[in-house]
Amino acid sequence: MSETASAPPKPSLDLATAGLLLLPPLVWAGNSVLGAVVADMVPPITLNFFRWVLAFMLLLPWSWPVLKPSSRMWSHWRRYALMSLLGVGCYNSFQYLALHTSTPINVTLVGASVPVFMLAMGAIFYKQSVTPRQILGASLSIAGVLCVLGRGDWDTLMRVQLVIGDVYILIAVLCWAWYSWLVAQPIDPPEIRGNWTYFLTAQMVFGLFWSGAFTAAEWHFSDNPHIVWGWPLAASVLYVALGPALLAYRSWGLGIQRVGPTIAGFFANLTPLFAGLISTLALGDAPRFFHAVAFVLIVGGIWVSSRKA
Repeated sequence: MSETASAPPKPSLDLATAGLLLLPPLVWAGNSVLGAVVADMVPPITLNFFRWVLAFMLLLPWSWPVLKPSSRMWSHWRRYALMSLLGVGCYNSFQYLALHTSTPINVTLVGASVPVFMLAMGAIFYKQSVTPRQILGASLSIAGVLCVLGRGDWDTLMRVQLVIGDVYILIAVLCWAWYSWLVAQPIDPPEIRGNWTYFLTAQMVFGLFWSGAFTAAEWHFSDNPHIVWGWPLAASVLYVALGPALLAYRSWGLGIQRVGPTIAGFFANLTPLFAGLISTLALGDAPRFFHAVAFVLIVGGIWVSSRKA
């Protein structure tokens, strides 16, 4: 990772920041359930492409100056290309792919391990110190992820009988953790860093390239890809563009800038709770006992690791 590390912001969690960080997990939970609902309407990577095309069009009237040839964005194009590959291209594509073979609750529970990967990346690549308390918390969270992967059955885990969707969401988690650390590095030009529409558009302009390339590959290599056009799909694309693409990215990025990736990551663990509630209401997919055990382990691990000695 070529980004130069800098001192992370000092945690200062006030009510406004907590509100910012509560919005993304709620929106992401709805996104996970919706991704399962529209799985038969549109290929997963194509859905991601539609989402970002619409989000880009919605944001462009306010952010077009950042695309001018004189914009300093172009001198930092490698940074935004990498951020968009991780956050716009890979994370969302692998998440929607996961929802084709795994449940929304499983996807969000495995995704809740992202703070553990943030902790590991911070220590390895950004020279952040790791305490024994944080190691204990990480171990509890990893145990929670293993509980989901093994479906609460130790024998199943020992036989490594993984659903491919669980592997996809683990890849997505790695991408999101790296993306979050890149967002936390305050090295962007001030006129871009200080304007969230510019900051997000700088990522989307490269993200459209990545997601478009992934979509082309999906249609080339998939068997019988198809789209069921209609109002249900249109409403779904509108939701994922306004909610997960714009509101959640805006709130998550601002929250990270205020308190850093580690504390922000704690709020990501609320996603499984919200997903479980939404799934129960919308899909009748009631949580199972091992989901509750995994949720307690993951949240408990993050709580232990985030406590001050």
